[in-house]
Amino acid sequence: MDVVFIKKRFIMIALLCIGKVPFYVTTCPKAESIVKSMVQSHLNSDPALAAGLLSMHFHDCFVQGCDASVLVTGSATEKTAFANLGLRRFEVIDDPKTQLEAACPGVVSCADIVALAARDSVLLSGGLSWQVPTGRKDGRVSQVSDVNNLPAPTDSVDVQKQKFAAKGLNTKTSLPL
Repeated sequence: MDVVFIKKRFIMIALLCIGKVPFYVTTCPKAESIVKSMVQSHLNSDPALAAGLLSMHFHDCFVQGCDASVLVTGSATEKTAFANLGLRRFEVIDDPKTQLEAACPGVVSCADIVALAARDSVLLSGGLSWQVPTGRKDGRVSQVSDVNNLPAPTDSVDVQKQKFAAKGLNTKTSLPL
């Protein structure tokens, strides 16, 4: 991937995210450190993890917003869509969720864990960092048909522009990185 494409993905993810920084300061003050610690642990055994978590976050955010709907299991869910069959390492989300449920039951959403894990994995592998607005709610709806508009690697530039435009983004959109 070239740097411009990576920056555009960061921008797209940042624009699709909603919430506050830091949301869990009083309700679960160790939330971000727990996620980061678990990501570091997984990164030690799989140095290529960052790309996979960033991809998982992108696939989640592009479909219905950053709501962790890509994690929902069952037949005909986003997880079963052809475009998502290459997503892996869901345990990197499950492991911190288990620890967070023990520390602050029912407080930290999977949607925030996906976003934080993507950011932390990129940072811990030498990449850029960005602020992650937190406070998202987990999505309860996940349908395979919702994945149809996900940009595909085989899409032309014009088709990808159309797909991003449908989300309110264009080639002029920029954020400081």
